[in-house]
Amino acid sequence: MRRTDPEGHGPVRYGPPLPDDGLPVLPELADRVAAAAGRAEAEPAGGGTALREAACGWFGRRALPALPDRVAAAPGANALLVALTAALGGDVLVPRPCAAWWAPYARLLGRPVFHVATPAECGGVPDPYALLETVRRVRDEGGDPRLLVLSVADDPTGTVAPPEVLHEAVEAAAGEGLHLVSDETWRDTLHRPHGTVLLSPAEMLPERVTVVADLAGALLPAGWPAAIARFPAGDPGAALHARVLDILTALGARVAAPVAAAAGHALTEPAAVTERRAAAVRLHARVAAAVHAVVVGAGALARPPQAGRHLYADLGPLRPALTGRGVGDAQELEDFLTDRLGMPAPGGHRFGDDLGALRVRLSTGPLLGATDAERAECLTSPVPLELPHVHRALITLRSVFDDLRDDAQRWEPPR
Repeated sequence: MRRTDPEGHGPVRYGPPLPDDGLPVLPELADRVAAAAGRAEAEPAGGGTALREAACGWFGRRALPALPDRVAAAPGANALLVALTAALGGDVLVPRPCAAWWAPYARLLGRPVFHVATPAECGGVPDPYALLETVRRVRDEGGDPRLLVLSVADDPTGTVAPPEVLHEAVEAAAGEGLHLVSDETWRDTLHRPHGTVLLSPAEMLPERVTVVADLAGALLPAGWPAAIARFPAGDPGAALHARVLDILTALGARVAAPVAAAAGHALTEPAAVTERRAAAVRLHARVAAAVHAVVVGAGALARPPQAGRHLYADLGPLRPALTGRGVGDAQELEDFLTDRLGMPAPGGHRFGDDLGALRVRLSTGPLLGATDAERAECLTSPVPLELPHVHRALITLRSVFDDLRDDAQRWEPPR
């Protein structure tokens, strides 16, 4: 079975960072960093006691009880995934599309990576039948699939996997003896928290799931790298935890002490942190809904965003117009939209999608303004979409997509 090696068109091996929230740093967290700036001692590999206990509390409030000796922290989820991939060995399975940073770390370790199609309902989890077929084919060709990485609240698609879809995927993975890494970075960014059911694979298969969450998803600025992991109970989980700590130690992958202080405080979820998070989620949900309306109004395809600060658009229906503008693949689409919109618009090839497919991830953070003052105003305004700087950004977005729609209609053959 052919492996999904990077294409030779454009810098696809290392993809874009997590979508930034575009907002000023919460003063309470900045104060924590400043107060810890004088600490000379380093955090231990895997995180100090205070940080790990705070992480246990965070997991516990999400129906994922944890003990400090089964939790680890690292400077970003990428370090945790590198350590987990190295510790587990074997081949790696990921959905198509998937977060841009998943596959490169497996390839860095020389691990084959195989993409699996996702169901129609959502991204982030593999279609169970496609997963079973992929595992069978890999094994028939001498491969050794051991690890499946998935995300219930997904980057890049912005969707949330329905529990029944997730259950079928987890059941298929368990039947094949795979270990699962559940990336739950975006679980606290649900646009309709009371109307969307989010379950973790660790609730369904506690003995074979390691949960990873990058705190840049909902708690910390992206420039303060910190992430946490929860390992399964039992002897295999203990052995995996120990091996991951060995690898983090060898890599020197320690959370910086000032960042650890802010992360530990944020993980306890004091009022200021939860209020900021809720306000940011509401803001990005509104902007994402507006972006989605623009995209589908122009004739492109996109699932309604349910979480995060992004959505995933398929501009295939607009291909005639794009071809006329010299755009024939995802790299060229990325270049075209980045230039026209004045904001990053990474193509689907960066997320493991086909280079020839005209798909792109659009983020909401860049639409909130150019200065901290403009972005902060978005948080407090009852009508953020009507603020002049946000309105101008949406007008630009609509103009670009409407032009493509009009050109595509001109290229349609008469009926």
